[in-house]
Amino acid sequence: MKILVTGGAGFIGSAVVRHIISETADSVVNVDKLTYAGNLESVATVSSDPRYAFEQADICDKSAMAAIFARHQPDAVMHLAAESHVDRSISGPADFIETNIVGTYVLLEAARQYWSELDASRKEAFRFHHISTDEVYGDLPHPDEVSDGQNSLPLFTETTSYAPSSPYSASKASSDHLVRAWLRTYGLPTVVTNCSNNYGPYHFPEKLIPLVILNALEGKNLPIYGKGDQIRDWLYVEDHARALYTVVTNGTVGETYNIGGHNEKQNLQVVETICDLLDEMVPKGQSYRQQISYVADRPGHDRRYAIDAGKIGRELGWQPLETFESGIRKTVQWYLDNTEWVSNVKSGAYQTWITQNYSERQP
Repeated sequence: MKILVTGGAGFIGSAVVRHIISETADSVVNVDKLTYAGNLESVATVSSDPRYAFEQADICDKSAMAAIFARHQPDAVMHLAAESHVDRSISGPADFIETNIVGTYVLLEAARQYWSELDASRKEAFRFHHISTDEVYGDLPHPDEVSDGQNSLPLFTETTSYAPSSPYSASKASSDHLVRAWLRTYGLPTVVTNCSNNYGPYHFPEKLIPLVILNALEGKNLPIYGKGDQIRDWLYVEDHARALYTVVTNGTVGETYNIGGHNEKQNLQVVETICDLLDEMVPKGQSYRQQISYVADRPGHDRRYAIDAGKIGRELGWQPLETFESGIRKTVQWYLDNTEWVSNVKSGAYQTWITQNYSERQP
């Protein structure tokens, strides 16, 4: 297969590209605009492979998308290109509407035109795989919000109603609806996946886990929103890449698959785990926990996400290989071993963003 991956220089997209080139016989066309979070160093280990090609283009550019489909003749699309940071969506929602909604529409139309002209066998085999997030479902009851007699807390399933809370999640919900509409109306063979919070190597340092690792090493405060009791289900990015490849190659057209790590953790627990690992790996005079600080909570902050990933396990045989404990240890070690990647990605614009959004203040 030749797979067109949008956003292949981003965090999850680059993991998908590395997985396909390193672990399969398929080829990849990496389409990325190279915005602030796109980094070709994240695919440097596979970029010299003859099965890899790169196209710098904006998914909102109709003519560019049409030309890329015509030039490369892909057998499948894995659509990961998106603006994805909730804080950025709150301060500047326009980019999220443009990329996540308009960009998905443009890509769908380019794919539909291309697909409609394929011969019968290739048309039947073609797939448009849209990668989304669990945040489209809103949030779930938190343990401190339920009665003592309740035995188990609910999880997001593939049939959970959408209730997005932020401009980011609303834009992703919209793109999910567009993808399903293009299947229903035009017959474009689509499949959708919704994932929980990813972590691992090559993660841009605005997100919680890499931000905490790097701030800790630099002796800076470790900012925690509110009380730090928000719960997320953490998924190691390389497990996610395997799941996505499984879906694009074996998933059923029209289906949705939720992908999670079976690792519910409070944000404060995540930060404390990182501090404890750094105490072990890079010890200093006092614990890194002493650097934890608290900032005002994010507006509309969802309190709990948790994925029921049973369907993809039952139907496609995928299971995560990493526990949170094994995955977070690998992640911390990766950042310790890849200081050059870190220094290259930390631009002046990134530093300005951190200052504006994570300055210490009373919650």
